[in-house]
Amino acid sequence: MARILLVEDDPALSRGIIALLKAAGHAADIAKDGETSLFLADAEPYSLVVLDIGLPDISGFEVLKRLRARGCKTPILVLTARDHVTDRVKGLDLGADDYLLKPFDASELCARVRALLRRDHGDPCPVLVIGNLTIDRARATAEVSGRPLQLRRREWAVLDRLTAKAGEVVSKERLIAEVFNYDDAVAPNAIEVHIARLRRKLEPDGPAIRTMRGLGYMLKAS
Repeated sequence: MARILLVEDDPALSRGIIALLKAAGHAADIAKDGETSLFLADAEPYSLVVLDIGLPDISGFEVLKRLRARGCKTPILVLTARDHVTDRVKGLDLGADDYLLKPFDASELCARVRALLRRDHGDPCPVLVIGNLTIDRARATAEVSGRPLQLRRREWAVLDRLTAKAGEVVSKERLIAEVFNYDDAVAPNAIEVHIARLRRKLEPDGPAIRTMRGLGYMLKAS
């Protein structure tokens, strides 16, 4: 569904959050300190940053400040154990899009992630309809003419990206960047394999995925 950067130095918590994000179909990378997060945020096309305030080198507030000063417009969800109004106000004033206090419920984290991603895509509704195809992003499900599609995690992620840009060309490079993690070993034909599987599952009455030679792929809008 999206490429997400988690900035968190607690190993147990970061493993739990990454597991949640991947279960929801997202690709997720971890930065264990502020400087690494700044490097990755510049190098990769993230759709969301989940940022802890208490980091071992520079504070999450400083990371937030530097990202916004660089012109980064990626939505940022701040995680913190500091239950002080002044800290929440500081984070929001520095450019945070949302705030979540530790400890938090897994379902609330996932809901806030979904809401920020919908807001960033300019689509507040979690359900998208393209012809006979219906995608429910909140539930990570898709169906064609009422027929549920059995999708693997990366097939879902590719379909979600194409659906979000229905009628537009999405390059292979963009799909790779948004679907795979930073340290994934990506086969040269990985996207082609997922596209081929999706085409079979969308047939015969779902929207077509067109290959635009030298450009990428496009899900027909009608």
